Amino acid sequence: MPKSAETYLNYMREHGKEFLTVRHTIHQNPEMGFEEHQTSALVAERLAAWGYDVHRGLGGTGVVGQLKRGNGARKIGLRADMDALPIEEKTGLAYRSNRPGIMHACGHDGHTAMLLGAAKYLAEQGDFSGTLNLIFQPAEEGLGGAVRMMEDGLFEKFPCDSIYAMHNAPGRPQGELLFRTGSAMASSDYATVTLHGVGGHGAMPHHAKDPIVAAASIVMALQTIVARNVDPLEMAIITVGAIHAGQANNVIPQTATLEISMRALQRETRVLLEQRLKAVVAAQAESYGVRGEIDFRPGYAVLVNTPDETEFARNVARALVGDAHVVAQAPAVPASEDFAFMLEKRPGCYLNIGNGRGEEHGACMVHNPGYDFNDGNLPIGAAYWAMLTETYLVDGQ
Repeated sequence: MPKSAETYLNYMREHGKEFLTVRHTIHQNPEMGFEEHQTSALVAERLAAWGYDVHRGLGGTGVVGQLKRGNGARKIGLRADMDALPIEEKTGLAYRSNRPGIMHACGHDGHTAMLLGAAKYLAEQGDFSGTLNLIFQPAEEGLGGAVRMMEDGLFEKFPCDSIYAMHNAPGRPQGELLFRTGSAMASSDYATVTLHGVGGHGAMPHHAKDPIVAAASIVMALQTIVARNVDPLEMAIITVGAIHAGQANNVIPQTATLEISMRALQRETRVLLEQRLKAVVAAQAESYGVRGEIDFRPGYAVLVNTPDETEFARNVARALVGDAHVVAQAPAVPASEDFAFMLEKRPGCYLNIGNGRGEEHGACMVHNPGYDFNDGNLPIGAAYWAMLTETYLVDGQ
């Protein structure tokens, strides 16, 4: 017989103090990407104590805990990220970061604690037949830890029929579960454009080739890519975040540099942005008599949730928290997430859990010195992972 939502939630509430302590311990001891040695050790020790087959070192500091029951052929993967950010914490909390300049400003401490809560329940009371792979990933914040784990053979060593991950969402009601079929998070790519001109005296610009004027024109021209090349019904963003040129008001510099980021919600749009960026820079630079050099750096892919897996995950949420607390098709998010690379290899779903809104605790946006994960989500998130796993691996299907 299927278990009731209260079965999962009551277990997590009864063991809530344990996982609150885990979350606060990780929060107090944040570690940057590929440096999560203390966090991965904590995760590995807990999993081993509960009877998981524990594997360390994938992607450097990644941990995979595997639990097999019965003879079921199905295999599921659940992923949590572990890394922190280079931000000085300003929360004033009793369990605030004890490492200057580093804090868990994105909630990865909470994501890890939620998955550990589910791990304990599934080891002690899990009723399923199949294989559970718990993936604790390093270096999500811009360093591509997901790719490193896959390069180290993640899905070859731990095959998964489908994979799932969860992130907190400040600004949404605490505990609300949000889903989106299809493109859910944007790609992110980066470019450094260096314009090589001819320096000279500001009083005699005709003897120079001014890279600053070319740079100013390029900044404006880049916005026409979004306005005139991208389908108005599709999302695209081009941001020039930095311009570096010159040191004096009467000197035309030799070079100017632009730092650019690009985001898209469709894979085809992502390709278009790269193509048009290169064409616009080349044409604009030539028109001003300077030379444009582009260092293009691909970032994270578009995160695409597959339909069947997303509907399955959505239905589990409805069973756990009820329709009123589930957003079936939430708006897409223009931020990026390297779980996208895992979803390029396996079908699955990336969902969000509301972290609070208005004046609630947890309403502060991520990547902010005042951010904190909402501990009220620990039992809900852990219960969700437990229920998802048992539902997926029911009867050894």
